[in-house]
Amino acid sequence: MRANGITYDTGFIREGQSSRPHFDPDIVRQELRIIRDELHCTAVRIVGGDPDRLERAAAYAADLGLEVWFSPYPLEQTTAQMLELFADCAERAERIRQRGAEVVFVAGAELSLMNIGFLPGASLDERVAALTVPNALPGLVGEVGAHINDFLGAAVPLFRERFGGKITYAAVPLERVDWTPFDFVSLDLYRSAEVADRFADGVRDLVAQGKPVAITEFGAASFHGAGDVGARGLEIVEYGPGPIRLRATCLRDEAGQAAYLRELLELFDDSGIDSAFVFLFALYDMPHRPDGDPRDDLDLASYGIVKVLDRAGHTYPGLAWEPKLAFAAVADHYGSTVRAGVE
Repeated sequence: MRANGITYDTGFIREGQSSRPHFDPDIVRQELRIIRDELHCTAVRIVGGDPDRLERAAAYAADLGLEVWFSPYPLEQTTAQMLELFADCAERAERIRQRGAEVVFVAGAELSLMNIGFLPGASLDERVAALTVPNALPGLVGEVGAHINDFLGAAVPLFRERFGGKITYAAVPLERVDWTPFDFVSLDLYRSAEVADRFADGVRDLVAQGKPVAITEFGAASFHGAGDVGARGLEIVEYGPGPIRLRATCLRDEAGQAAYLRELLELFDDSGIDSAFVFLFALYDMPHRPDGDPRDDLDLASYGIVKVLDRAGHTYPGLAWEPKLAFAAVADHYGSTVRAGVE
């Protein structure tokens, strides 16, 4: 792949609350340096709902020489609110690009699922439920595609006025995006048990379309069987509105998470994918709590390749997390591609 990447969370905002209450610039710099030096990433997708945080983290990544995918991630917003956010962020991304950094502007992600006005339902749960109504999916897919393409068709000129680099949108397959005005075909793409038999062929079909393809999100949670459910790993969590506890006791399977990432990275390399972004470095509101009630160990549902702690870790002094087996899997794969390039 041209760009070996990972997603870095600056805080998802829902109901006025950030999933990352504490945003320490020194810690952000350290973590991005680890992403470059230890994981051997050449690119990072900076996500979140706070434009100031996005710009600061993106600037730190750019200073480290990483390719920056500047990715505002709205939740439960109207189309008017999203356009305002995207216009602001496009200007911020351009400021970083003007400093000489390689920057790609990502115009949101999974908008039909995560926001208002594309699918029936006032919440994510209601919108997902609408997709499972018997015989409703074919009609909904057509409607969603029309709504998404109308919105993006109006939004792209807004981005182009403010941002001079490459642009894309992190889609889910049901949205049927018209990729004509974009520089990359970008998809959040998970292998689950339901699609495992045709997943590889689907990836190769994407590449065969001719435009560079980015996999903007892929990964697995840390519980046994997480790879089989793909993107639905967070469904085992009780929310109110933030994560509270697991709905049931689960078994930890860091080896399964690591194997899932290793297999997909190998597939993406072999298939000619341009860029891939592991989801994700850390989910800061889903800590590892090994003592006490097993349902309190939220890290089991986390897609992070590090487990966030309520205390300082040991591997990287001063940072409140420890690497999982997935950390080593990503580092080994990306490191091997770096070494192959040198040779």
